[in-house]
Parts: sequence; structure tokens; C-alpha cells
Amino acid sequence: MNISYIIGERLRSYRRQKGWSQELLAEHADLHATYIGQLERGEKNATLETISKVAQALDISLSQLFENISLSEAEPDIAAQCYGLVLRQSPQDQKMLFDILCAVIKYKEA
Repeated sequence: MNISYIIGERLRSYRRQKGWSQELLAEHADLHATYIGQLERGEKNATLETISKVAQALDISLSQLFENISLSEAEPDIAAQCYGLVLRQSPQDQKMLFDILCAVIKYKEA
């Protein structure tokens, strides 16, 4: 999986969590909506400046956008895959998944 695709998925997820359209994000980031779509699909390799503009518009840090990314094909990074899966959920579902995970861990430790 390439980094453009991973970042694109994350941008889409954060945008959807805000309830924004691509057009609204583009307006806030001072970019074209078509370009936002290309970024979200991983079709464009954006500059760090552009990624920074989009992150600022979404009110997220660059570190938040890039955390837990593994590009190694040799061994799947299960934690990063879980992170990506949870990130694609609504904030309410993220909280529910967190609570479930905590309950499972607590049960295993008992």
C-alpha cells in the first residue's frame, strides 16, 4: 500500500467526521475540490505544504495524520491496520470500539 493512498484515506475519514463535503474542505484549505478528491483517492502526491494546508483546515496535526503508518510489505502491522479501521468510523463508533477493546483486555487480565 502506498503512502498517498493511506494519507488520502485518512484525509477522507477526518473530512467525513467533520461532516464536510470535498468542496467545503477545498474552500477551507484554499484548494480546488477536484484536487481534494484526487488526494483522497491517493492519485496525487501532494507537497508537504499542501498536506499542511489540508490538515490545518481539518484542525488536525501533521503528526496525527502520519502516525502509525507502516509501509513495510514484509509483515503486516496489525496495530496500524486497527488504527486505520477505527479511524474510518464515526466518533461515536470509535468510542464504542474503544470501550469494547478495554473490556476485552480487562477480561483477559482477570
